[in-house]
Amino acid sequence: MSVRIDIRGLPPERIAVVPSPLAELGMALHARAVPDHHPGLQSWATAVSARLDPSLADRLCEADFLWTTSHSDVFLPSAGLPGRSALPGGTLAEELDLLDRLSDEQFVDAALEFSGDPAPGRQHAPVLRDPRARQHALDLAAARGPRQLRFTQRLFADPPGVRGWLRRLLEDCDEAFFADTWARVRPQLAADARHKTELLRRKGLAGMLPAVSPALVLDETAGAITVDKLAVGRFGVGDGMLVLVPTSMGWPHLMVLHRPGWQLVLHYPVAAPGPAASGPAAPSVEQLTLRMRALAHPVRMRLCRHLARAAHTTGELADAHGMTAPEISRHLAVLKRAGLITTRRRGRYVQYRLDLGVVARLGSEFIEGVLR
Repeated sequence: MSVRIDIRGLPPERIAVVPSPLAELGMALHARAVPDHHPGLQSWATAVSARLDPSLADRLCEADFLWTTSHSDVFLPSAGLPGRSALPGGTLAEELDLLDRLSDEQFVDAALEFSGDPAPGRQHAPVLRDPRARQHALDLAAARGPRQLRFTQRLFADPPGVRGWLRRLLEDCDEAFFADTWARVRPQLAADARHKTELLRRKGLAGMLPAVSPALVLDETAGAITVDKLAVGRFGVGDGMLVLVPTSMGWPHLMVLHRPGWQLVLHYPVAAPGPAASGPAAPSVEQLTLRMRALAHPVRMRLCRHLARAAHTTGELADAHGMTAPEISRHLAVLKRAGLITTRRRGRYVQYRLDLGVVARLGSEFIEGVLR
């Protein structure tokens, strides 16, 4: 599984790394609403929630699905402007002005993202002009609860009114807590953007992408970027820009904005908070899948019980489990290919042992993989 981005014909001057205060506000709202996704920010989220005015907290509940079940593209409005060459604004006010420049169709379409992405291959239909697309959106919203349905009905009935309501809500969030947060994280994001831009200038995209995320792999021959995610998609930059937007609050999410007609945006975390920042790199989706499959077999689970306690040879394991040495060897090969066991030679014998560090990280790596 992966997302593939076609960048054939994309010159370096159409690649930009720019922080976005509005995108970071969206991430801040997400981290506050879903603290389990961001354990490194739980103290921040708790402090913000504790001092939040109750009326503002109630208003946030009215549309929190814009930043919880998904991260709505309304937080990156520059990508939808005509010409597909606009960049995020330098201030929240500038970005909210960009949000006002989206057409009603664009705004409604982006705001409806909480209803779920369209199935692969499904034709994208304009929801304000297509009765079937509108009814489909209402059905999806109804399935998610009355609050989402009411919001969707308001959105169809009065797009400018909902847009004005959302702008006031975000401005109040800025006054209540985000202005202080942005003042703290902006220098880090600006420094990261400068660093990535310099890497792009000196080493090209091949030299910059590994510094952005190990989940990004450039195939220069095919002219494509592969994003290692538990998702499937193929998108092209076309004649637009490729914009990379850093976030200090977004780890472990690595998001690809790929709305039809919008420029393509990679929204990436600058670093993992806490111990994860200095720990080993998370495995790829393929490696994570190998590990989960390896542990799904009952024989290999029993082998792990022995190997967690001490190192054993193939013969010792065969004797303990009443199996032949070739059968044990096949199971050990699966565990080794998944990176779950280590080996050491003692004379003419090879001993196997469970890598407890790798196994201990499986839970957090699984969470990171599915949230990426």
